[in-house]
Amino acid sequence: MNIQKYRAFVKAVEYGSFTKAAEALNYTQSGVSRMISDLETEWGVSLLERGKAGVRLTSDGLKLLPMLQRICNEQEMLMAQVDNLHDMQSGLIRIGTFSSVATHWLPIMIKRFKKDYPKIDFELLLGDYTEIESWIQEGRVDFGFLRLPTSIELETVPLEKDRLLVVLPEDHPFADCDKFPMKELEKNPFMLLEKGAKAEISAIFERNHLTPQVHFTTWDDYAIMSMVENGLGISILPELILQRIPYHIITKELEVPAYRSIGIAMRNQKSLSLAVRRFLEYLPYRKRVQEP
Repeated sequence: MNIQKYRAFVKAVEYGSFTKAAEALNYTQSGVSRMISDLETEWGVSLLERGKAGVRLTSDGLKLLPMLQRICNEQEMLMAQVDNLHDMQSGLIRIGTFSSVATHWLPIMIKRFKKDYPKIDFELLLGDYTEIESWIQEGRVDFGFLRLPTSIELETVPLEKDRLLVVLPEDHPFADCDKFPMKELEKNPFMLLEKGAKAEISAIFERNHLTPQVHFTTWDDYAIMSMVENGLGISILPELILQRIPYHIITKELEVPAYRSIGIAMRNQKSLSLAVRRFLEYLPYRKRVQEP
């Protein structure tokens, strides 16, 4: 029970809020508050100052925080080692991913892995890059597929450079061109693949000093393909998502080639469970994640 109280305290400090700490730990806000109050009563010290803006450390809390963080980290490593003792007879692998990887990489990897380890289950969370980074940082997933470099400090392993291609309707005037001219990008209605923070498509326009006529913005690759097919505009999509598609569209390389770097990211490679480390050996890249 004490380790739960320690984790509640560490998370409350990390987020500066009982509410956010409760969300990260799947507890109630009152539960987190009560556990920290129990610690303060048990130890006879004040750990946190409560206010309308959130919580912050007292001087006593500041002294105790590093030791409690170490205890929580050691407990995570202990549980990972306990999982190892089960010899892959059970387990859950939680993965944060975006649609193209979920569609074209993960089914093949999971099928191969399940053939060797049929009792390991999977939970896939689909989101954009910002959401996946948050899930990794909060411990909601064991690791995630991301565009590299990440915007926060995580351990990463690069996998592949994925070309970004212009997507056109079949009757577009430049359907027969060799490479799509950069200037033409701002002369057509544009369907932007983006959600929240700016992604790699906006970066192409910024690097080339172009101003697109953005008529539609979404994080759904297939919605964009359908709109392009129906002549509503053009777009730029990653090559990975353009495999085995049912839409009548044409893809062209840009006059100035563009790519996104796909990789995996995790909080701490050493604390990954045996099941996760084994699964990472099925990734489509040569550099394996080494077991500690």
